Amino acid sequence: MKNSSNLIWHLTAIITILVWGTSFVSTKVLLSYNFTACQIYLLRFSLAYLVLLAVSHSSFKCENWRDELRLLICGFTGGAVYFVAENTALQYSMASNVSLIVCGNPLLIMIFAGILYKAERMKPIQILGSLLTFAGMILVVLNGQFILKLNPLGDLLAFTSAFVWAIYSVTIRKINGKYSVLFISRKIFFYGLLTTLPFLTFFNKPFPAENLAVPAVWGNLLFLGIFASLFGYVLWNKTLEKLGTVFASNYIYAIPLVTMITAVIVLGETITPLAILGAAAIIVGMIIAERKKK
Repeated sequence: MKNSSNLIWHLTAIITILVWGTSFVSTKVLLSYNFTACQIYLLRFSLAYLVLLAVSHSSFKCENWRDELRLLICGFTGGAVYFVAENTALQYSMASNVSLIVCGNPLLIMIFAGILYKAERMKPIQILGSLLTFAGMILVVLNGQFILKLNPLGDLLAFTSAFVWAIYSVTIRKINGKYSVLFISRKIFFYGLLTTLPFLTFFNKPFPAENLAVPAVWGNLLFLGIFASLFGYVLWNKTLEKLGTVFASNYIYAIPLVTMITAVIVLGETITPLAILGAAAIIVGMIIAERKKK
């Protein structure tokens, strides 16, 4: 029964990563219609919050102020700062740099969680699998083009994004299982929206309301709001609870792989043999990381 239950949550993690990997292409479409990264974030999180509020509104407060503070931290790190820093980094640094730094956050999570929680410490064989998956992710992101240009501001923003997601992952571990996943996700969306408002003063650009009538715009907004944000965060938070913060976070390495495949289908981009090798390394690394010390 336990193996069957774990299989379900592995499938849940894979589904979430498939959606998140595809979301980069949806965001790229919306950016082409003159929406800013901050506007896209506010629209998708607002939609997710309103839907969750409609189905989960029996309770609004945590049992104590410490849990309320933890959810505020989760909303600020896993919502506002993560998305604003990541998307702003793309304006200053190459996409390959940003992807490498941001999708390397499982290494930070492994370090932070290992320090804070004894149960999250990985065995040597699992660390080996994680590093192999990380190497595969690098090959997928570079896709045969080994040209990296450093940009201190852009790379610092990308690292900030990876750093705050690691904080989000270890913080939410204290809350998972204590409250319902719908309650936790709704509070995270609320605090994420609230803490994003100050960023609007730095990204004060006209809102292209006329483009909301375009099918490609509202279609991608619905995908980002309902699937990438609502279902994505609900399923991911539950997956972290069931599989453990460190191991579940290894699935993040597969996001560039999903993005690459989606870009090939939607945008007509090409895949090199090195990227295929990287995809194989990601899969093998995940299998090794799943092994437990007998």
